[in-house]
Amino acid sequence: MTEDQKADLLKASLFATRAKDIRVSFEFFPPNSDKMEETLWDSIRLLEPLQPEMVSVTYGAGGSTRERTFSTVSRILKETSLTPAAHLTCVAATKGEVDDILRQYWDAGVRHIVALRGDMPTVGEPYRPHPGGYENAAELVAGAKKIADFDISVAAYPEYHPESGSVQADIDNLKRKIDAGANRAITQYFFDVEHYFRFMDRVLAAGITVPIVPGILPVTNFETAKKFSKASGIEVPQWLYDLFDGLEERPDCRQHVAAMVAMEQCMRLYKGGTKHFHIYTLNRAELTLALCHVLGIRPNRDQSAGESK
Repeated sequence: MTEDQKADLLKASLFATRAKDIRVSFEFFPPNSDKMEETLWDSIRLLEPLQPEMVSVTYGAGGSTRERTFSTVSRILKETSLTPAAHLTCVAATKGEVDDILRQYWDAGVRHIVALRGDMPTVGEPYRPHPGGYENAAELVAGAKKIADFDISVAAYPEYHPESGSVQADIDNLKRKIDAGANRAITQYFFDVEHYFRFMDRVLAAGITVPIVPGILPVTNFETAKKFSKASGIEVPQWLYDLFDGLEERPDCRQHVAAMVAMEQCMRLYKGGTKHFHIYTLNRAELTLALCHVLGIRPNRDQSAGESK
């Protein structure tokens, strides 16, 4: 092989070009046991030095984690240097109740909300607005903006939401949320990056110009990921089945494969122009740390993410 051929081969590598100006945000969920609480806070402390743009805390179906979400967000705000964002939904609450929660967050110093329609408490139960409540996420965004000048993120679906009926209906719904005052959208996770790129073509064609941040899920448990993906209308490509085949009883090897998949996904998105990633941590730090390391985001480094000193 000639030197020129070697140089061309190096340029073809996804990791040959060092990523720069990368930004990340993380998602956690509120713990429901002492052991899970310990795991969550160990992860938060490990990830804090990476200084993500924000960290969001989820809100259970039917508002089932309302108090735990508030407690977790408040503790992050008081005990860390991180910027917390509280998920909030329309389900099982009146407008007055939701507005009271928004005021509590604002009074506590929380300025970032992830506004979602939400899911019903029973899995598979069709969504029904609460009598006297916000009907959908667009109404929730508009209501939150009336309470205070929150920085608001909303959900987006590269493969469209199972209840939308069509790709265009989903784009139209996203536009309503943006027009109501949302500052950005964070996508549901996906595995095939082409879904995101095609989605962005439709987003731009619809005149939506706010940032659309891709959600990245490092797969810690493939069986669980398959079940959730099926319920959420997310394609699991055959190549992913092949990669995890035979690793059911080999968790360490599965972790390595999961890291590789997430790293390649982010680098392909980066080469396509994406510079902000929202990582679904599942309250564990290891894969997120590895992924951020590859992206050039490391503790005690210039947080321009990759600039050489």
